[in-house]
Amino acid sequence: MTESWKGSSKGALRGPWLLALHSSSEVLGVGIQSLGTPELAPVLASFPLGRGLANALLDCVEQVLPASHWGEVGRLAVATGPGGFTGTRLTLALARTLAQQLTVPLHGVSSFHLIAHRLWRAPERPLAAPFWLVQELPRHGLVAGLYEPDPGAPRGMAERLAPRLYADAQALATTAPAPLWPATPKLPDDVAELLACAQAAAAAGHAAPWQPVLPLYPTGPVPAP
Repeated sequence: MTESWKGSSKGALRGPWLLALHSSSEVLGVGIQSLGTPELAPVLASFPLGRGLANALLDCVEQVLPASHWGEVGRLAVATGPGGFTGTRLTLALARTLAQQLTVPLHGVSSFHLIAHRLWRAPERPLAAPFWLVQELPRHGLVAGLYEPDPGAPRGMAERLAPRLYADAQALATTAPAPLWPATPKLPDDVAELLACAQAAAAAGHAAPWQPVLPLYPTGPVPAP
């Protein structure tokens, strides 16, 4: 799925732009929306790149928002993972570089948190809360995060425990008894959630400096303490 801002049906969109990047799966998601107007439908695109992300990232972003208009970006948002090491690192590096060079805010959200937002609004949403979102990693264990609806949290969904590596389901039950749901990304839907989170942060006046936005690596080369 690919759509460009230029000549699209969403002609009401105008800069400054909110640009969102998501590469925590085999599919790259890119989205733009007029900053400060969440009521206007965004332009969303998904690119099933797999291992080709490194060579195609900039071209894919330009298909949605040409580089000649990157100077009109007023805020950025990026999925911080968990995800593949290379894919997550590349989009984080691009988002951080643009935020630094343009002197604009950068909002980072875990890919699991975006899934939690989407699932809770879906007809087949979890029947109980809190709930775990879980991704199985062969030979490693489970990557899981704990989520719960909370009216006081941004957009009504709190991340009680950020995604990290656990040995097995028993370890999750010991940590916090709660239902388990698969953490399956869905693009470009999760990019729409990312844009919505960033719009809410902008409306709330969050500064969102780029420096603290870092990727989540549950199975990184350095073991967790």
